[in-house]
Amino acid sequence: MKLIVTVGMPGSGKDELVTVARSMGLATLKMGDLVRDETRRRGLPLTAANVGRVASEERDRHGPAIWAQRALPKLTETRMLVDGCRSDSEVTVFRHHFGDLFVLGIFASPETRHARMTARGRNDDGAALQDFYDRDRRELKWGIGNAFALTDGMLVNEGSLEEFRRNARAMLERILARED
Repeated sequence: MKLIVTVGMPGSGKDELVTVARSMGLATLKMGDLVRDETRRRGLPLTAANVGRVASEERDRHGPAIWAQRALPKLTETRMLVDGCRSDSEVTVFRHHFGDLFVLGIFASPETRHARMTARGRNDDGAALQDFYDRDRRELKWGIGNAFALTDGMLVNEGSLEEFRRNARAMLERILARED
């Protein structure tokens, strides 16, 4: 199995990478969907505070790699992209279960990310600048910086959407070509 796992701060371009991967025929799994599903299961509205609280509570209760462990049964295709790894513990779970793993970092500056998140208006993003910084601090506390340190490659997303899509497609093609 070829598994590509993305690491990126909120608003860095992970959703766009998923769109590109799907257009190339790759199966995808968004780890954030697992958290949002758990939030809904608890009967909570999908707000930034609720989604963040559920993600943290589950990590506190079951360990920092809980979301990667819950993702494992869903990874059934021969080539997949998993979006949204948040810690080195999650990377370790994926590396342990899949020998052919590529960890792909996606970087965009805080200014760029905040502008994108404000424009997309997703309920769990939070609209205020303070919410943005609080979410960044939460993600950093979970260990996303450590996960970034383990990346095998990096996409910088500071330009246009079309430029990112071209670069993302080229990167995914290079990663997938490594299996041949």
